[in-house]
Amino acid sequence: MRGGRALPSAGRVWLDGARDRRAARNLVALGAAGTVIACGQAWSLAKLLSAAIGATDVPILPWAAGFMILAMARIALAFASERAAARVGAAARRHLRSGVLTRLIAAGPDALRHHPGAAVATLAVDTVEQLDGLFARWGPASVLALLSPAIVLVVVAVADPGALPILLGTGLLVPAGMALAGVGAAAASRQQFAAMARLQVRFLDRLRGIATIVLAGRAADEAIRLRQAADELASRTLRVLRVAFLSSVALDGAAALALILLAWRYSQRPGPAAASIFGLLLAVEFFAPLRTFSAAYQDRLAAAAAVDAYDEQPGPVPVQELPPPRTVVAHGVTVAFDRVSFAWDPGGPPAIAELSFRVAPGDTLLLVGPSGAGKSTVIELLLGFVRPSAGRVTLNGADIASIVPSALAELTSWIGQRPMLFAGTIEDNIRFGRPQATAPELDAAIRAAGVAAFATDLPQGLQTLIGEGGYGLSGGQAQRVAIARAYLRDAPLLLLDEPTAHLDPATEADVFASLGRLAIGRTVILSSHSAAAHRFAGRRVDLVPASMLGAA
Repeated sequence: MRGGRALPSAGRVWLDGARDRRAARNLVALGAAGTVIACGQAWSLAKLLSAAIGATDVPILPWAAGFMILAMARIALAFASERAAARVGAAARRHLRSGVLTRLIAAGPDALRHHPGAAVATLAVDTVEQLDGLFARWGPASVLALLSPAIVLVVVAVADPGALPILLGTGLLVPAGMALAGVGAAAASRQQFAAMARLQVRFLDRLRGIATIVLAGRAADEAIRLRQAADELASRTLRVLRVAFLSSVALDGAAALALILLAWRYSQRPGPAAASIFGLLLAVEFFAPLRTFSAAYQDRLAAAAAVDAYDEQPGPVPVQELPPPRTVVAHGVTVAFDRVSFAWDPGGPPAIAELSFRVAPGDTLLLVGPSGAGKSTVIELLLGFVRPSAGRVTLNGADIASIVPSALAELTSWIGQRPMLFAGTIEDNIRFGRPQATAPELDAAIRAAGVAAFATDLPQGLQTLIGEGGYGLSGGQAQRVAIARAYLRDAPLLLLDEPTAHLDPATEADVFASLGRLAIGRTVILSSHSAAAHRFAGRRVDLVPASMLGAA
């Protein structure tokens, strides 16, 4: 609590950060200008219609020209408003996706292990896409729902004061009807959003494990469960539509009642035809912004569900009493562990305990030990994905927890057991390390990593398309692409986590030869079971599983 008020949730802060209030004010100004022009159009059209039925003797041409000019102006305003809304929505989506990814990166891989990947993908892609209307439509519509009818009421008060109570009274029926419908709409929208998320998570997870499902003979069972999830989504979507129709009925009923009462009034108190037609046309314009508001109301409901989904995702682990954030710029990196302990589960056995070492710039450290000894944990601590339970990890004397993520990323290159390659060309995957690299720099990285040795035999060389995860390349070829990416990145700290764990001896020797060239002039920390890793000259640290330490 602060000042007696509850602090906003992380999801609400996430949404508020994407709001461009200046752009929203521009959209409101365009909408209000459109309402003023619409009133002018209504007066011109009333004059034309009264002249057409012979009720008044006015020249048609000037009023027709005026109507066309106003119509063109209104079209131009609508076009400008749509383009501005599209830009607002696109900018908000970029900000929201950046916020999701930043939160996930700050949480680190350990936090993500306990959350379905499909749920994260749903939030970053589909949920953010659904929030486009919140910023492009709902924000301006919620203001114009009050401002535009007020403009129309001012015009009505001047042109026909007797029609003012009719429009005002019927207009008040709209929020009352929408409030009644909104009680059910909020619950229905949340349920529909949850059903959609469940279907997406189930479908993506089953698609990833399709081979296991087929081999286990469970394909029919999973198909039935997917159909049930799809049926649930369809049912909840129809429920949302029914509630939305109730809101529309309230709006249309109020608009129809206003037109009936105005028509009855004009029939009982005949006056100038142009004034009567003008009053009826203004009634249409009075309810137009309310109709837009009603259509955008669903966008607001989607935002509430999105906030809940965001709050459920893993967030950064709070760290107490850290020094101020800083950057580290250096040609060489000194890495030091000072009595570092870490446990994956609070209260559980430590993955590493009281570990201390120091690696000077340009030196190599070999982490050796059986599975579970904590070799990968050391790498994850250096990547900044997890924080020590006790002790300090420093780079060039700076606590790694105090280094801003962008500076840490500039310092570090990492090659793991299975390189992360993306669907695209081989060149695209190499350039991912440094997109702005020149052609000579790219060529040097390709030759040093040994990519040229196999790329020349591929149908399109470096432009050969590969699938996600390196599909289409052997394990050794994929690892060489990752090495070329690290060459191109040219970071002073190189972290190698079992880089040859799944390779045959001959390929392993070739990959280690490439890694040896990459390691020259860099600080290297290598975690490996392989005996071939000992060709790297450097200090060796033997790690022992915590269970064995306890037994000792």
